[in-house]
Amino acid sequence: MNTETAIFASGCFWGTEYYFRKAEGVISTAVGYIGGSTENPSYEEVCSGLTGHAEATEITYDPAKTSYENLVKLFYETHDPGQMDGQGPDIGSQYRSGIFYLNDKQKEIAKRVTEQLKAKGYPVVTELTKAGPFYKAENYHQNYYGNGGGTPYCHSYEKKF
Repeated sequence: MNTETAIFASGCFWGTEYYFRKAEGVISTAVGYIGGSTENPSYEEVCSGLTGHAEATEITYDPAKTSYENLVKLFYETHDPGQMDGQGPDIGSQYRSGIFYLNDKQKEIAKRVTEQLKAKGYPVVTELTKAGPFYKAENYHQNYYGNGGGTPYCHSYEKKF
């Protein structure tokens, strides 16, 4: 099977992962840390705000069943891209909104969709950053809501496209 990968940060990675796990064409997800300076950081280190990492979700998907564009739209529809350094009650740079692109095609698609959202009047502070190393979070964070952790408290779905 041909697969592709996407990485998004939109606040607490539990909520981000929750919506992507349900999306058509998504094969698997992993939550972790990206965009910082510390190798293989722990949750506690990332929460300190000193590593520069964002909590993020890495998505493996089947491009025959969904597109990167669809995933970018879902990313924007499941958080507030206008909130700087946080999402809902979770405040700090580790909760920032970010798209971490893996190639030029993803970068161009993300830019185009972001401009479409801005044209609709939505404020967007989402960072568009070339992906660096993605460090998988501790096991207890993986599929948190699917393993009985409840439902997202800082993410909700809003149709925007």
